[in-house]
Amino acid sequence: MLPPARSLRILLVLLVTCCLSSRLLPDSAPAPDAQTRVAQLEQIYADAVDAIGVISTIDSGLFSTYREKDRAAWKRLYTEKRAQLVAGLSTLPTEDLSPSLSQADARVVGIMRNALQSTLPEDPNASSGAIGPPSGSCKNASRKDLDAAALQHALYSCFGEVGNNLSFEGKRVTRDSAIAMLGQIDDPQRRKALFLAFVPLWETINGKDEPDSPYRRRIKFAAAHDLTIHASPIDAAAKDLGLTTDEVEQWLEKILDTWRQVTPNQPVEPWDYRYVAGGGDRGADRALASTLSPESMLAMNYAYYHDLGADLKNLGILYDLEPRPGKAPITYTDYVTMGRIENGAWQPTVSRVSASFGQSGLYVLNMLVHENGHAVHYEAIHNRPAFMDIGDDFFCEAFADVTSWNVYDPAWQRKYMGREVSESAGLRSQYTMVTLEATWALFELRMLHHPEADPNLVWTEITSHSLHIIPHPEYSWWAQRVQLVDTPGFMINYGLGAVVTAELRQHIRQQIGPFNTGNPQWYPFVSSHLLQYGTERETLGLLRDFLGRPVSPDALVNDIRRLSPVPH
Repeated sequence: MLPPARSLRILLVLLVTCCLSSRLLPDSAPAPDAQTRVAQLEQIYADAVDAIGVISTIDSGLFSTYREKDRAAWKRLYTEKRAQLVAGLSTLPTEDLSPSLSQADARVVGIMRNALQSTLPEDPNASSGAIGPPSGSCKNASRKDLDAAALQHALYSCFGEVGNNLSFEGKRVTRDSAIAMLGQIDDPQRRKALFLAFVPLWETINGKDEPDSPYRRRIKFAAAHDLTIHASPIDAAAKDLGLTTDEVEQWLEKILDTWRQVTPNQPVEPWDYRYVAGGGDRGADRALASTLSPESMLAMNYAYYHDLGADLKNLGILYDLEPRPGKAPITYTDYVTMGRIENGAWQPTVSRVSASFGQSGLYVLNMLVHENGHAVHYEAIHNRPAFMDIGDDFFCEAFADVTSWNVYDPAWQRKYMGREVSESAGLRSQYTMVTLEATWALFELRMLHHPEADPNLVWTEITSHSLHIIPHPEYSWWAQRVQLVDTPGFMINYGLGAVVTAELRQHIRQQIGPFNTGNPQWYPFVSSHLLQYGTERETLGLLRDFLGRPVSPDALVNDIRRLSPVPH
């Protein structure tokens, strides 16, 4: 995933775009001095953005110095560059479209001004685009006097303090490792015990499901904030597809109803769901238990992306995959420094992937391929500094799954893992993950629309109907994803994003052929047609131009329908 906090930055970029494009004025020739000043300020802006990226990376624990500068030196550089940016922007016109600025330059000026209030604040620790170790304390989540920001920080910390220290059979396991193990353990009693190991996390997030539990206060804060700014991740995703939020809900319901129809109508306990529904994981994971490790999974990623025309090693991507105390409790990809032209030559983006992979398996392997999808996306952007960000969350998460879904393909497994499952088992395993994310997306949509609702009952209603899961409203077992408390509504980028993933995969195959086991045309094709623009283009227009039509759920629904009910 991308850092959820980056959503605000992307939203501000898109608002600037929308406001400017709505004027429908011709692009006037800018005065040379104004154009020169904007270009100079944009380089200063890029310096400040790079400094924030390096500071965030140092805070993550990946390294303590970068380019022979420590954190203090980078902070001094940031303060200097930000002051220069503030001073320089004050000399430029304040109107969106001044006669002295072209439309493009006026948009860039707007982006830089907005950044000073979000991603480039006076205190770099307060940057909305930075992500690092938890800054709050989980024990504070139960306090009723916390404001929205403090409650968010406390709940986020719970996923590190509690979620990455689950106790199972006398050992500590991370949240991602435990989720992977739920799809692998054969003994149902051990699966249940592992499932119940999450209870301390669920209770720190949602207490005993009382009306003023930490989560229920968090979702009320989020819903009120969304009403105030007239935007949320769900609104943003709807805008990207040209839909209303009601239509978004209908699409999610259609996806889940299709899944319900192709899965056996046999009730299953929640601790058994990943094992039973995603049966493809078991055979592959058991066969490769002795060989799958963070190192071997990274080697598989190197090989696969190389076969797609993207050499991860030569792209200079940094990896931080081992668990350690105080590490951010999510798997994410971010930049260290952004690409730009220096001394007449293009200097590529330096990106990094952060995770806590204490356990291996298809679930974890899928996550790593997904994160590398973000990394190659960063590397493909070639634009002016103000447009060098990766784009809105919805498109970025959907694109990263274009490659990661292939992990469940038997041909992919045969080539890169040396073993394989049947096509039906792989497809069922893949869509078990996809439909769980659609379930979380629908859950968040309904909670944000009705923040007074009981989350356990909302979750139980969806999962019992669509996933055939036996109701257990006494457990807040929906509370497995950090995004639910960090950025309520973010799960829409995965759940509804699957629609875009299926559309992109189908269209790419039609244009260049299959890419499930590699295709050297893939990276050049997606780079030139989808990725190179960064934030310059809005997702709605980009997708329509690429597909030649509006996005439809048909590709996803039809692919799910390839499955037929199987006996348990």
